[in-house]
Amino acid sequence: MMKDFEAKSLCVLGRQPKLGAAELESLFGADHVKYAGKFALLDLPGEEINFKRLGGTVKTARILATLPYTNWPKVAAYLRDSVPEHLKSAEPGKFTLGISVYGLSAKPNDINKLNLGLKKQIRASGRPVRVVPNKTLDLNSAQVLHNGLTRRGAWELLLVRHGEQTLIAQTLFIQDIETYAARDQNRPKRDARVGMLPPKLAQIIVNLATGQIEQRLNSTEDRPKVRILDPFCGTGVILQEAMLMGYSVMGTDLEPRMVDFTKQNLAWLVEREPKIETQATVEVGDATNYSWPGFSVVASEIFLGRPLAKLPSQTDLKQIISDTNTITKKFLANIAGQLKSGQRMCLAVPAWRIDNDILQKLRLSEAQGSGEQRAETYTKYGEGAAESTTQRFAKSTSGAAGSAGRQSGAAQFLRLPLIDHLTDMGYNYLDLSTAAHEDLIYFREDQVVARQLIILEKK
Repeated sequence: MMKDFEAKSLCVLGRQPKLGAAELESLFGADHVKYAGKFALLDLPGEEINFKRLGGTVKTARILATLPYTNWPKVAAYLRDSVPEHLKSAEPGKFTLGISVYGLSAKPNDINKLNLGLKKQIRASGRPVRVVPNKTLDLNSAQVLHNGLTRRGAWELLLVRHGEQTLIAQTLFIQDIETYAARDQNRPKRDARVGMLPPKLAQIIVNLATGQIEQRLNSTEDRPKVRILDPFCGTGVILQEAMLMGYSVMGTDLEPRMVDFTKQNLAWLVEREPKIETQATVEVGDATNYSWPGFSVVASEIFLGRPLAKLPSQTDLKQIISDTNTITKKFLANIAGQLKSGQRMCLAVPAWRIDNDILQKLRLSEAQGSGEQRAETYTKYGEGAAESTTQRFAKSTSGAAGSAGRQSGAAQFLRLPLIDHLTDMGYNYLDLSTAAHEDLIYFREDQVVARQLIILEKK
């Protein structure tokens, strides 16, 4: 941590915390963000964070105090002394309190006993109070929203272990799961055959693409001048999220049907969100040969190949990877001539989850095909990947067996072969301080096709 870093706010990150940390770093800069496992600390006031655009952060909180210990009885004693005292200067009226604990040696019953003690103390002062009971150590988004714990007259206090210290913070913003669900499920046009890109992930992709621009913007009035290009727009989820952030957007897709879907979805969004005043242009276009007019950054989910409910045969898997690799490679070659030096893209490209048996067959197939046995270990995907010391399983780009094998716990992935050759194609493949290449993969346990986020910059 930098010597002059003073944590002012705390972000509780989502299911894959490195994605959330990378998003914060992209928007605010590495000097202002410190990754701390399931959390990120920022030296910016929480009130200054545009929370609604963050797809990888569940809660944003203002840090109130830092205690030089992590002992639960001492932390509880501090709260019994400080909460009633602070309420003396708060606005009168009914008060609601909720407590979430992260990393401390406590049980839900311990939190409930503390809540009941605080409730008695506060009532004794003549103030009506209600506490939110804990079934788990931390309150989830639905509980915080349902109990209005981010509204005036209510607190959610976060008690977070950070090394040998305890951070006490007050939640300012909470992820509105109902709003996300409405944007995702109520759109007039959806198509499971082209993949269902979650709005939260779309936000992360846009934020990873626009971070440098956001750090340079002088005012919100400048944002509509920034144009986001999605060359594989599908049903328009990325364009939708970019418009909600205040950007102008441009999208193309090879299929006229998808272009029509995107237009209808964006029209629905504008009708639903009348404050949107930015421009949207959507046209039919083949991303492998199309010429786009001026754009600022590229944020896109590339063609993922056909949806897979289960792993196909080894032959089919090789063909799928070869097809998607070819399309992506042609797109990158096409757009390279339309980018200026330093212009940035964030692309979600496919990675295929495989089991050990399939991986061993692919390794054997490549070894037999190349005349040499390969026995390297694998880089972990997901949490802790940056700290693991590993090597690539294969460097050949011929078919699925030429893709690099990766793992996250028991999960292992094959990736596009071209990723090893982005430099040769005229791109810098960017790392972040909070997340290495191997960390930026979005997947769910029941999915075969995952999404690897790559941040590219034109040389």
